[in-house]
Amino acid sequence: MSHRRVDAAACDSWRPPPTPPPPHARRALALRVGGGGGGPAFASLTGEVGEGKGKQQQLPAAGVLVRHPLAMLALVPNAVALFAAGAAAGAVAKTITAPLDRVKLLMQTHSVRVVGESTKKGIGFLEAIAEIGKEEGLKGYWKGNLPQVIRIVPYSAVQLFSYEVYKKFFRRKDGELTVFGRLAAGACAGMTSTLVTYPLDVLRLRLAVQSGHSTMSQVAMNMLRDEGLASFYGGLGPSLIGIAPYIAVNFCVFDLMKKSVPEKYKSRPETSLATALLSATFATLMCYPLDTVRRQMQMKGSPYNTVLDAIPGIVERDGLIGLYRGFVPNALKNLPNSRCGEVMLEN
Repeated sequence: MSHRRVDAAACDSWRPPPTPPPPHARRALALRVGGGGGGPAFASLTGEVGEGKGKQQQLPAAGVLVRHPLAMLALVPNAVALFAAGAAAGAVAKTITAPLDRVKLLMQTHSVRVVGESTKKGIGFLEAIAEIGKEEGLKGYWKGNLPQVIRIVPYSAVQLFSYEVYKKFFRRKDGELTVFGRLAAGACAGMTSTLVTYPLDVLRLRLAVQSGHSTMSQVAMNMLRDEGLASFYGGLGPSLIGIAPYIAVNFCVFDLMKKSVPEKYKSRPETSLATALLSATFATLMCYPLDTVRRQMQMKGSPYNTVLDAIPGIVERDGLIGLYRGFVPNALKNLPNSRCGEVMLEN
């Protein structure tokens, strides 16, 4: 017995090069989060071989991949997995709130769509809901949702990448990033991602407000043939102008409201949710007229070429309330995003 212990100790001190584990070695599938040694992090399934301190983690073997296809997740980096999960969640959220978004678009663009056909200045919230159901049925509420869902992935990818680039640009010489630097980097990233994916936003509007059942490719080809490439960027000016003030107002109001809340209520989740909701609503209220201008400039045959033309034109035709058409469904649509906005502002 003692002889065996000596041999074991000698073998342990010798530590030969690692060899493939024998077939009878214990294997267990475990979730590994993060990676060591500075390598890429994985949110994946890995095999654990051996017992105690000597067990090692490795990627699933070929046999494991055959028996458990989900083990292929071991090859997916953690950042990619999180990005895909976020994109999927965004697509679900957009699809759930698509009916409200379409009602909002119909209300915003009513005066341009029916010009010369009706003297009625606007269409109400319930009236728009009833009109869609009567003319197009249940599926009409999701008309134009496809380009909106497609846009999520490139928009998020460009925004995340450009945000990191702009953060480096706005850092001080000592490497610190001030609050202003974060706001500026976020605004620039938002403008960059909007610029890259803007044609999909225009396609989304055209599909949502036009009559008939054209596909996304048909609408795109008709726009290119009849109106030229510039039609895919109608209303881009007010879109870019509205990003920076929205982020600034949202952040400032959120921060002020958080500081004004009594200390004993600050840690409650309902307080954070209410604060995020109110700050987002206030920021939207301040910047919503630019969104209405953008939507009307995206329409085919829009009488407006610039923001300076559009704002007085809308007020002259519909009154001041015309700049806020569709605000109610827009506020309801953004309710599910309040918690996400609160988390972003806090971080």
